[in-house]
Amino acid sequence: MASHQHEQLNKVTLAGLLVTLGIIYGDIGTSPLYVMNAIVGDKPVDADVILGSMSLIFWTLTLQTTVKYVVFTLRADNKGEGGIFSLYALIKKAKRKWLIFPAIIGGCCILGEGIITPPISVSSAVEGLRLIPSFSHLPIIPIVITILALLFFIQQFGTKFIGKFFGPVMLIWFLTLGVVGLFSLFQNPMVLKALNPYYGINLLVSHKGAFWLLGAVFLCTTGAEALYSDMGHCGRENIRMSWIFVKTMLVLNYMGQTAWLVSMNGQSTNGENPFYAIMPNWFLPFGIAIATIATFVASQALISGSFTLINEAMRLNFWPKVTIKYPTELKGQMYIPSINWILFIGCVFVMIFFKESKNMEAAYGLTIILGMIMSSRLLAFFMQLKKYPKLFIYVFVSVYVVVEGAFLVANLEKFPKGGYVTLIIALLLAALMGCWYIAKQIRLQYIDFVPLKNYIQTLKDLSSDNSIQKYATHLVYMTSANNPETIESKVIYSILQKRPKRADVYWFVHVDVVDEPYRMDYKVTHIAQDDIIRIDFKLGFRVAPRVNLMFRHVVTEMVKNKEVDITSRYESLNKNNVIGDFKFVVLEKFLSYDNELPFFEKVVLNTYFIIKKYSLSEAKAFGLDSSSVKIEKFPMIISPPKTLNLHRIS
Repeated sequence: MASHQHEQLNKVTLAGLLVTLGIIYGDIGTSPLYVMNAIVGDKPVDADVILGSMSLIFWTLTLQTTVKYVVFTLRADNKGEGGIFSLYALIKKAKRKWLIFPAIIGGCCILGEGIITPPISVSSAVEGLRLIPSFSHLPIIPIVITILALLFFIQQFGTKFIGKFFGPVMLIWFLTLGVVGLFSLFQNPMVLKALNPYYGINLLVSHKGAFWLLGAVFLCTTGAEALYSDMGHCGRENIRMSWIFVKTMLVLNYMGQTAWLVSMNGQSTNGENPFYAIMPNWFLPFGIAIATIATFVASQALISGSFTLINEAMRLNFWPKVTIKYPTELKGQMYIPSINWILFIGCVFVMIFFKESKNMEAAYGLTIILGMIMSSRLLAFFMQLKKYPKLFIYVFVSVYVVVEGAFLVANLEKFPKGGYVTLIIALLLAALMGCWYIAKQIRLQYIDFVPLKNYIQTLKDLSSDNSIQKYATHLVYMTSANNPETIESKVIYSILQKRPKRADVYWFVHVDVVDEPYRMDYKVTHIAQDDIIRIDFKLGFRVAPRVNLMFRHVVTEMVKNKEVDITSRYESLNKNNVIGDFKFVVLEKFLSYDNELPFFEKVVLNTYFIIKKYSLSEAKAFGLDSSSVKIEKFPMIISPPKTLNLHRIS
């Protein structure tokens, strides 16, 4: 089924190309709003600098977006899915511990981008209103915050309705970019010579301080990660075909802005954004309107991408379990309330802190280039695993160490100008992810597993012991034991000692998150006929573990196959064919005071359990019905005190 959907996505269709325009290219498609404006700044226009910058923009789009992402990164296809966590899932089977660091850092940088992109895009569009005399004194901040509030508010209803308009809106947007740029280019077609890389190289070599312009040039490729992250929604071939059109329209618009700026050689732009300056006056209101709508679409795509990223992070144990809602029937579309409002608060903070898009430009780009460097490292390792020619890998790594290294150094200049804001946000997110992951690993090291065969007879005896009141007809335990022949000692303690739990059938359910995105398989093991049954679910890292629904489906299948009788064992109920009750038991741990831990482990575990208080319970995380779930809490004793200097006195 998954492979069929994969094949369907990779077919190039007009509908697929239109959907791709709406989902994939929002971020990179709105970059002409601020790139040239950031390059010019408040200084008088220097035609040579503008031509060199245009050359750098073209070759950045070519090397960074076309070659790295469209040609090579899209080949790292995890059953049709893309994104840095999908890439990590593809290569983590190599069991190299260091791979976790670029995955976490890259993922957090992409989330950081989700906080700064909506305010910079929307404010850049809305600021165009100042060019219309009657709106020249309009307060920008309240308008932008209102648009952002509307954007984040509608997330809870899903984007099925407005999503139908994303593709047509972005088609109109890109056609607008190309046509407006082309008309401006007609005024000075000589600027087409900027396609020659000589002008970009000459700028970097000959002009003092030109290197730092790379920080502004880099903004033209922000959003390139989205080409890969959203591959599962559109398909690789649709992305590649539509990129030809998108890149053409982007280059035409940048060329049009270049032509206007070159005509202003030696003069000041007086703060006028070249993007709007090349538009005829009669077209300006429409241009501002379509730009605002396009930035809305771009922001929507980033928010949806953030939800997908966090969902994957939860499945891979990088993020605390949080509530996920599914407002529509569309595959992959979800709503995560906590992330939605964290992003909204972050966007409002960024807008109030920086006030205008030109101030945000100084902060924008640092986290994005860090994310790209991390994805390059993972991609190089993927190429090694796939046995690409060694010479090719060396050339690939060398080229992108130079290109992305130069962009990183240039963007470091932005750190004191506001870049520290997004970097701090990304570092806080990385600290949270790292802490959660490390704590999970520490916990796994100290879980005590015992051979299940040692307790089979005891469980069978308990099941038939009429002297003990029956706890449930079917008693279901969630287990983390990967090996069907073992079980946590705490599960045995819960059944036999905490309070003997007599049941007719004991079920052990294990959920294994696999490296494929949408896998949904299960395996049934009859450990003791009619007494002990184990079910192993193999779920992809993008599948929500709705264990309640899945378990019910499995039991129904088993009843059809006559593998199990779920009729109540009480005589009166059995006579009337009443189905027996199912009760789930979930074991939750808390950190015991009886621990003497190293300082690092103590900090990590204490932080983990603090975060856990505000995340979903294990029962809710597994999608279990609260009416049939019993939560049992156990102290987590990792390192008890070695000696107790306690003496008896007479």
